[in-house]
Amino acid sequence: MAEIVHDFFPLMRVYKDGRIERLAGEGFVPPESDPETGLQIKDIEIDPQINLSARLYLPKSVQKIPLFVYFHGGGFVIESASSPSYHKHLSTVAAEAKVVIVSVNYRLAPEYPLPIAYEDTWLALKWIASHANGDGHEPWLKEHADFSRVYFGGDSAGGNIAHHIAIRVGLEKLDGVKLEGIFLACPFFWGKDPIDGEGENLGAKDFVEKLWLFANPNSLGLDDPLINPEKDPNLSSLGCDKVVVYVAGKDPLRFRGFYYKESLEKSGWPGTVEVVEVKDEEHVFHLFATETENAMSMMEKLVSFLNQS
Repeated sequence: MAEIVHDFFPLMRVYKDGRIERLAGEGFVPPESDPETGLQIKDIEIDPQINLSARLYLPKSVQKIPLFVYFHGGGFVIESASSPSYHKHLSTVAAEAKVVIVSVNYRLAPEYPLPIAYEDTWLALKWIASHANGDGHEPWLKEHADFSRVYFGGDSAGGNIAHHIAIRVGLEKLDGVKLEGIFLACPFFWGKDPIDGEGENLGAKDFVEKLWLFANPNSLGLDDPLINPEKDPNLSSLGCDKVVVYVAGKDPLRFRGFYYKESLEKSGWPGTVEVVEVKDEEHVFHLFATETENAMSMMEKLVSFLNQS
């Protein structure tokens, strides 16, 4: 039997011979439109040279509607924009919220270690922004996206990415783009020193630290600003006015969601941040138990968030 050198069950395993076995997130759903709701879906290439792509969702609309840029989760090592759980979730969001969605298919570690995922998503965002002033060539964005009402979202590692790309928007700006807010579900944050509640689950810290250093081998550890926003000197530059964070009551990451709120407020960032805790639920529960009362309540909150301006 092949020797395992990295075991991140239930996500992935890496064997001594170099073989990578992804245990989840390998499913694929084709971009089929829904004639019942009028929702159109397609996959597009952003940069074929680096295999950077996205899945686009366009609801039935004759007017300019908000743009929701989404970053999938999976610990930076699994999942894709075309996996069944994200396809189903974002199809529902697009149809109910009446928003254009760009779900970015960034490259995964360990084949493409961090910070490549951050660079991919920034490149995708610059491609998206090129349509704000009429330079881009994607008709769904040129004709239907309202670039004065842009939102980012993501779950787990994707929530981490959404936060950091919003920081970069605040620092570097994107002409013609107004980022209204970010919606983070069970975001993947941690830190070297335990905060209130974390000490009871040392196994979670060990898993997070090993996974983080596996995905980002040049990182300095759990106080790297990429995983611990509180350590980021640019935290107050977050480029939006509104943040909603969902945390799950049974998720070891939940304490970091509350700590993120505290850190943002202490940083001098002038916006508003709300944390919603959903009791008795696991990490990213809304993707796997979509018909539950808690998941539907979260969907209602997201739909409202995307249509507030």
